[in-house]
Amino acid sequence: MQCIINRRAQFSASHRYWLPELSEAENFERFGPTARAPGHGHNYVLYVSMIGELDEYGMVLNLSDVKHVIKREVIQHLDFSYLNEAWPEFEQTLPTTENIARQIWLRLAPHLPLSKIQLFEHPELWAEYLGNGMEAYLTLSTHFSAAHRLARPDLSFEENSEIYGKCARPNGHGHNYHLEVTVKGEIDARTGMIADLGALQKAVDDYVVEPFDHTFLNKDIAYFENVVPTAENIAVRIGQLLRSPVRELGAELHKIKLIESPNNSCEIYGADLEEVAAERQQPEAILAKV
Repeated sequence: MQCIINRRAQFSASHRYWLPELSEAENFERFGPTARAPGHGHNYVLYVSMIGELDEYGMVLNLSDVKHVIKREVIQHLDFSYLNEAWPEFEQTLPTTENIARQIWLRLAPHLPLSKIQLFEHPELWAEYLGNGMEAYLTLSTHFSAAHRLARPDLSFEENSEIYGKCARPNGHGHNYHLEVTVKGEIDARTGMIADLGALQKAVDDYVVEPFDHTFLNKDIAYFENVVPTAENIAVRIGQLLRSPVRELGAELHKIKLIESPNNSCEIYGADLEEVAAERQQPEAILAKV
């Protein structure tokens, strides 16, 4: 049988977003503070996922061998380096998180049966690369705090309590929601970016965080006057709000993950949003696929 195994590694490095063919003003307009000299640094965390058949010893690969391959091909080159000069490829395409993930895949693929490279620039920004040409995934995480009540207006308090339990209490309750927005797209051959990171962050803030934060969703967000604000429905609404702004940035919305509490979370995929929109025309429809 096949199994996926994962190996974690880490390295510390600096980089700068700067294109010599652009003027100083143009670089700062495009890249903001990340264009400052001599650069800025991160403690990167790398997850290498590999797939294979279990051998007679119950292993896909010997993890000690995997460790040495990752160290030889990646870590010893990137740790405590200035990434723009660490590998020749970064002179052609900037060392963004998504491009670093792709270059790591290209160096490890001849030696390991890769299924995914996941690279965290910091806990609120990470990229994934699956070996598909220039296509990659980029995830931003953020949070907002809001209250809600789970109750259908056409049902009695007793009926709502039977369905939603304590969540149907009249005055509602609150959560610190953790939100992960994943976009996918082609890595630009010069900038190394799927989409302008600053513009993506602004879209998430403008369309979701600012309108939703410190609200009573049922009362303050018109959409939820007639839609029960379950975590699933909130995730669907966030996806609907972000789909067009993300597309305008040249990427596609891939996934929304909403973590309501350490025990409860849901995911909605961009490809399902049109189907969900159609289902909403039917009152009995299931409103989210998670």
